[in-house]
Amino acid sequence: MTTRQLVGLVTCVLIASVLIPVCLSVWLAHRNAEETFFSDLESYSSRVQIRTDRVFEQAKSALAQMETFKGIPCSREHTMTMRRTAISWRYVQEVIFIDDLKPLCSSLEQVSHAASLPAPIRVTPDGYRAWVTAQNDLGLDRYMAAIGTQQYLVMIDPASMIDVIPFGAWPIHTALVGTLHNIIFASSGNLDMQVFHQLQQEGNSHLQHNGMMYSIRNVPELGFSIVAWASMTPLKENWHHQLFFWLPIGILLSLVSAWFVLRILRRLQSPRHLLLDAINARELQVYFQPIVALSSGRMVGAEALARWRQPDGSYLSPDVFITLAEQTGLTPQLTALIIEKVFEDMGAWLRQHPDQHISINLAPADLLSGAVPPQLSRLLNHWQLSPSQIALELTERGFADPAVSAPVIAGFRRAGHSVYIDDFGTGYSSLSYLQDLDVDTLKIDKSFVDAVEYKNVTPHIIEMAKSLNLAMVAEGVETTGQLAWLRRHGVQYGQGWLYSKALPKEAFIQWAENNFEPET
Repeated sequence: MTTRQLVGLVTCVLIASVLIPVCLSVWLAHRNAEETFFSDLESYSSRVQIRTDRVFEQAKSALAQMETFKGIPCSREHTMTMRRTAISWRYVQEVIFIDDLKPLCSSLEQVSHAASLPAPIRVTPDGYRAWVTAQNDLGLDRYMAAIGTQQYLVMIDPASMIDVIPFGAWPIHTALVGTLHNIIFASSGNLDMQVFHQLQQEGNSHLQHNGMMYSIRNVPELGFSIVAWASMTPLKENWHHQLFFWLPIGILLSLVSAWFVLRILRRLQSPRHLLLDAINARELQVYFQPIVALSSGRMVGAEALARWRQPDGSYLSPDVFITLAEQTGLTPQLTALIIEKVFEDMGAWLRQHPDQHISINLAPADLLSGAVPPQLSRLLNHWQLSPSQIALELTERGFADPAVSAPVIAGFRRAGHSVYIDDFGTGYSSLSYLQDLDVDTLKIDKSFVDAVEYKNVTPHIIEMAKSLNLAMVAEGVETTGQLAWLRRHGVQYGQGWLYSKALPKEAFIQWAENNFEPET
């Protein structure tokens, strides 16, 4: 993945890192408020069911107690027993003795004049019969729940089943609805039956309708459903309360995440990563500047020069990116790429012209890495070239530590490569160390060539090179006056705009084929 792709990815991560914590905090606030709301609603429904179960267990206990009576039906003793039973059990309103669904007497009347009961709406799995009926001896217009055996039944006020105080912070209503005839026989509020039908048809346990949240819990063994509902206004209020807690945490996490991702983004956009990306993508190009024999004007070789084209079409100065590579530890990778490209571009041409050579610049770090010799050997064998066709140029800084540089340079020369001292006189400015170096050629820097006609330093450099039997290449030859002066002083080779600027592969080959013997 390239740095540009990584930058795009990290930018997306940055946006996500800012938005996600804030959105997550809003979601958590709403979720917590919603969970609290639903929890209170479910808890209330559960407690209503527990109360309902308790009421029916008491009714069953009262019936079991009456079944133990062995006296005369509807006698004073029988009536008193029914009254004691009704009073003993909290949720039992009346005990009635029946014969084939016809009430004969009860805990309220020794002789009952009530009409016969209809068939029970349900028989529980354990054999109890259940009714929801408005029939009673007192003429009350209200539904009562009844549960009975063959001889007795007990009347229960349905309101006792829903007489549960909510634990939540907002009011909750509930209703008991018979599922056979859809009769509301107990309710703490007005239940919209349309909502009940929708809950039954859709089979959902929750339904939001007109600003209310409804919850249903079916009790199939008794033939009714528990519906609880509450206004959603408290949910919104609680959401705002939760938001005050979670939103600052989300904003804080967003700031921390953004700071961390921005650091990564700045690092990915650093010059080092841009250069590394260019190396990995093989975006750098190699140009070739001809080196000619000054005496004849014939080309003897060329210097390979790295070029890095920018997205806007301009070229970044080699002084900039080569220095950057040295400062960021990318010199070995950069050199390896340049060497590969030299052979790719010029390998076939060099094989056709065995008298020509290409010189490649090395940095001090290349001497330490140890990667250059095996790479050169591999490529020379692949392209079937002579080692003498590849020369190596080192700046004075490359010779700063003779203990390191001397063995490496000696190895290059043993392998058959010529070694040049590049930009001589611009680095350590010491001529004495020349006699200790195992090199072939000295390159005179352009700054000295520019001043050949009015400064005296260049002649001393030339005389020193001659005394050490070093060949010389003058860089930056741009005028015929410089050319004439260099010839007079015995400089053998030169390169510069007088002959040609650095050229890309195709242009260089064309120039070389046409200008082996330019006019002198």
